[in-house]
Amino acid sequence: MPVIKASSLRDLKNRVNIHDVVVRTVALKKAGGARFKGLCPFHQEKTPSFHVSTDKGFYKCFGCGKAGDVISFVMETEGLQFTEAVEAIAQRFGVTLEYEVGSGGPSRETRSLRQEIFEIHDLAAEFYRQAFLARTPHGGFIRDYWTRNRKFTPELAEEFKIGFAPVEDTALATALLQRKFSPEALRQCGLFFLRDGAAPAPATLRPRFRGRLMIPIRDHQGRVVAFTARQLELTPADDPAREAKYTNSPETPIFTKSNLLFNLDRARANVGDGRPFVLVEGQLDALRCWSVGLKTAVAPQGTSITEGQLLLLRRYHPQVECFFDSDSAGQKAALRFLPMALKAGLEMSFLTLAGAEKMDPDLLFLEKGLAAYEEVRRGAMSAMEFACRSVLPNVADAGAELKARAATELFAILTQVESEVARMAFLNEIAQHLRVAASSLERDLRNFQSRQGGSRFATTPTPSAPSASIEGGKSIEEHLLYLCLHHDAVLRALGAQLPHEWIDQSLTAGRLLDRLLAEVAHNDWPGREQLDQLLETQEEKTLVAHLLFETPQEENLGKITDEGLRALQRRFYEPRLRQIELEIASKGTNGDSDLYSLLKQRAEITRQLQNPPKLPLAT
Repeated sequence: MPVIKASSLRDLKNRVNIHDVVVRTVALKKAGGARFKGLCPFHQEKTPSFHVSTDKGFYKCFGCGKAGDVISFVMETEGLQFTEAVEAIAQRFGVTLEYEVGSGGPSRETRSLRQEIFEIHDLAAEFYRQAFLARTPHGGFIRDYWTRNRKFTPELAEEFKIGFAPVEDTALATALLQRKFSPEALRQCGLFFLRDGAAPAPATLRPRFRGRLMIPIRDHQGRVVAFTARQLELTPADDPAREAKYTNSPETPIFTKSNLLFNLDRARANVGDGRPFVLVEGQLDALRCWSVGLKTAVAPQGTSITEGQLLLLRRYHPQVECFFDSDSAGQKAALRFLPMALKAGLEMSFLTLAGAEKMDPDLLFLEKGLAAYEEVRRGAMSAMEFACRSVLPNVADAGAELKARAATELFAILTQVESEVARMAFLNEIAQHLRVAASSLERDLRNFQSRQGGSRFATTPTPSAPSASIEGGKSIEEHLLYLCLHHDAVLRALGAQLPHEWIDQSLTAGRLLDRLLAEVAHNDWPGREQLDQLLETQEEKTLVAHLLFETPQEENLGKITDEGLRALQRRFYEPRLRQIELEIASKGTNGDSDLYSLLKQRAEITRQLQNPPKLPLAT
């Protein structure tokens, strides 16, 4: 494998701000000084506990404990190995990497499968784009279809890189084979059909998409990971999916349908106060919204919303407006995902058009432009109002039994709400719609919970940030490492006075402390910006990130450091002293040379313990 030079790694981390890397995945807000915070990408949460420090170059979640630097963040969130993550960051930010002589640098053979498939999709998107623009009969057909049939502009096609899959063509397969992509990448990219056991070749790589309008699907970082292909008159009869109006790429190492929303990469940059996400059913609906100036629209891959997609939205903004077709299929789909939305902590509302029995967002925006958005917002319904109207449309004609059945359906939705305050507010909304007493509904809800196996609303205490005090539950080595990382004076003083053998090398903190002190004592320590050179494992990087995120101890610095030093001294000498005492007791009063030596050792250790070392620091 290629080995990146240490100096090149330092240059990368100096030039790339960790905020600019993390913000591609996490919506960050200023949290004072050089800190930012957001919702953790590594676990589900509703209150931000994920912090990024731009001056220290580390991130830490005070909820799940994940921590690290810019490289480990990319490794964790993108599933890359160390070298792959470094190369990915360098490519995005235009940083040139240098490799150790003889290590070879990156090659087709050493690229990860994921990286290869990302590259294949970039090339495929450009290939389909050029076919869309080609001055050929089929190129003319697809451009005419885009502008006349779909009523979209050429500029929108350019912005979203809309393409066309040729009807019969081996050119894409040939181009990818010439680029020396691995057979496994060509098998797993999802763009071809390939018989089991067949070697990839222009004749064996049969295109999955033929004679279709091609819409690139991007992940939340803007990388092409898949395609949606729209059926056309040109779609050949032998296409296995000929009757499907839309067909998507299959799931691949870079594409999981349930964890992706179309246009999220653009929409997340436009949400904010008064600008919620607008969830529509399909990609063309989202494209129509974008074309008229509604820049916050996103779409799932079909109407089946997943919990992962909703949590992805929640990471960037908590407010979502659902704007599905007003037909029964669209409304049922909206009702199905409402419990998941409430569980994810989203503030949902549902857009409707007064008096409209059928409402297609694509057609509505095409006819009325952005003004249609404000029109439907005036008729927006809250989550509970929408749920009530869906399960019991004609409440005025409903008897007690119908209301009871409706209430039971609504209770199943309420069980997903963790907040007691929000749940009671929703319950009051339901009571108003069903025209029953809220107290009666509350009793029925408790009974419903009991039948479901008890309350589902137990809460977990929010973990607090670790204490920076000497009583914080850390090992002695970890306390001293913490002080060294935050106080250069402590680091240099300990480097001169702390004996190597006092440090417990079985601990990660001990090994790192010993390495750091040796660097100070023997190599003229240049400063914390060179710390990366000493971190050998991910465990060490995580530990350092944790310690750097703690508030520096400013009071009684000398006292706390001396206490740690004395604790190491006692831990080292006291077991030896006990052993000497036992050996002296076993020899009795016989005055031989061994006894004299033991007495001398005891006296020396006792003197050491009575006069513990002190560092030259102000107390």
